[in-house]
Amino acid sequence: MVELRPITEDNFVDAFNLRLGAGQEDFVSHPVRSLAQAYVYRNQCQPFGIYADDRMVGYVLVIYDYDIPEYDIWHMMVDEAEQRRGYGSEAMDRVLDYIATKPFGDTDRVALTCNKSNQVALALYEAKGFVATGAEYDDEVELALTLGR
Repeated sequence: MVELRPITEDNFVDAFNLRLGAGQEDFVSHPVRSLAQAYVYRNQCQPFGIYADDRMVGYVLVIYDYDIPEYDIWHMMVDEAEQRRGYGSEAMDRVLDYIATKPFGDTDRVALTCNKSNQVALALYEAKGFVATGAEYDDEVELALTLGR
């Protein structure tokens, strides 16, 4: 079973030690960069370690965009040694459960962007109900879903 645990002073180094597979650097930012962003946006976001069997196997950042309003999922990644075990799918379920509690604001819209070439991630997001919005940013496509539908 996968669980999300907030990144704290006790586990942030574990996040720094997560590694992407060859070529995946083009798809997602490393947790070091993401945690710097989390610090800047600390009043509207929550970084999580993705845990399986009491070890960190990945990382994800949930941020609230007050301007739209919507929840955004940033920088989700699973360590290269832990991929292809279903952790990403379970983690996405936990992320959506967390967002459903509306910790930062009242909206049912959840969005993320994904590199157009990242077929594994696109298939995961679509399986969870995300649909392309038509918005594109350089080499990324935006996907969104409405909670409760």
